[in-house]
Amino acid sequence: MDELLEAGFDGMEARLPLTPVERAEFGAFLRANHVPYIATVFTAYDVLPEQSATTAEHLTDLEQKLAWSTELAPRFVNVLAGNDRWQLPQQVDFFGQALELACKHGQTVTFETHRARSLFNPWVTLELIRQLPDLRFTSDISHWIVTCERLLDDPEDDLSAFVERVHHIQARVGYDQGPQVPHPAAPEYARELAFHQQHWEAVWKSQQARGCQVSTMTPEFGADGYLHHLPFTNVPVADLWSLNVWMGQTEREHFQRFTHTTSR
Repeated sequence: MDELLEAGFDGMEARLPLTPVERAEFGAFLRANHVPYIATVFTAYDVLPEQSATTAEHLTDLEQKLAWSTELAPRFVNVLAGNDRWQLPQQVDFFGQALELACKHGQTVTFETHRARSLFNPWVTLELIRQLPDLRFTSDISHWIVTCERLLDDPEDDLSAFVERVHHIQARVGYDQGPQVPHPAAPEYARELAFHQQHWEAVWKSQQARGCQVSTMTPEFGADGYLHHLPFTNVPVADLWSLNVWMGQTEREHFQRFTHTTSR
């Protein structure tokens, strides 16, 4: 906790504990330390969904986890939802019912852009928005960069309908061949960093226009296949905590410049 605060972070985004004992312990920790919490949950059980799970099973799992999440009073619940293999009618039906569950449990729910999930690419997401305009999102655009194998900076890449519905940002810098650059400060990835920062700033502008009083962002450089390692030795090319601290500090300064400019 001291390390978290020393690095300048204001809260915590973490997976929802799945057992009563773990939730009770985690809840006590959050209350004792006055830590704002964003809950992350997965439909059909884990980061990668069970491939045989039906939309009904995804929804049952989501409802259970939304009920559990109320025990921890999160700011909102970030959901990795659905399956990329479903046809569009299934996707529409699933997200329509997911919105109803969020309302039933009194939770603000955002759906994260993530490979292997329903929101694995921008074009499916934009079609879902057209049919379900009340959807709200967590933007981790690094996944879309991999899926599309390019930065989405072509004039044809109009993501405005998505940007207007982003509630939360996960800040990781991806590139055309992977969801995480070795180090976002490296000059060879300056173009990728600039693209992501432009996207995040577009979200901030939209949130400002929507009258949002708070904007949340979680640096999300990860281990598990994301962090580059040297071949043969398996030595990480960078320190993971340092990557997230750098991203957090850099984007705090970026946000301060943005608010200073827009307040004049």
